[in-house]
Amino acid sequence: MHTLIDHVFVGALRPLPPEGQLTGMFKQPVEGPVAVTAEGLAGDRQADRRYHGGAEKALHHFPVEHYARLALRYPERAALLQAGVLGENLSTRGWTEESVCIGDLFRIGTALVQLSQPRRPCWKIDHRLDSEGASLFVAQEGITGWYYRVREAGTIAEGDAFELVERPNPELSVATYWRATQAHRPDAAALRAISAAVGLAPAQARRLAERAAWLENNPPGN
Repeated sequence: MHTLIDHVFVGALRPLPPEGQLTGMFKQPVEGPVAVTAEGLAGDRQADRRYHGGAEKALHHFPVEHYARLALRYPERAALLQAGVLGENLSTRGWTEESVCIGDLFRIGTALVQLSQPRRPCWKIDHRLDSEGASLFVAQEGITGWYYRVREAGTIAEGDAFELVERPNPELSVATYWRATQAHRPDAAALRAISAAVGLAPAQARRLAERAAWLENNPPGN
């Protein structure tokens, strides 16, 4: 299974209207090869490193198909809703949350990356689109995109092949993960199984295991 990279995006920090918080969401396309290291793309910045960036969120991938769904929901923002607007580093057509899995290894350009976790939508999406509730819509629809860790540094460029080379968790698509973890009262056994998935970001694995333990110790009706 493979596709091509449609766009590669990097961005410096800029104020986000209306309050002016710094953000790295305003990204620009890069046509030539860009270096990829354990911390992400050369020249790319993140404002709040507690929630964005770092080794487990080195690259953000968002399917371009989702912008059509967002434009249907927010027609007044249709002109804005183009690849790169939600702060992604990588844009492709063909891979979605239903077709990629936690732990997937991809060869992109000369780099090797591993899918570590979904993106968790935050309030900055509302501000970027100037549309209250946009982040909630993204979460409810499961059109979150996802993050990679970099297993082998290299370079990537627009038009490079994007090829799946290994799938350790074929039963655990990003969509399956998202639905299971966003349920009001998830199944504890399912959370434990997900927490043990090869390639899942350690912080997410720990959080899911802790939630499973809480659910086991607090059954319904107690």
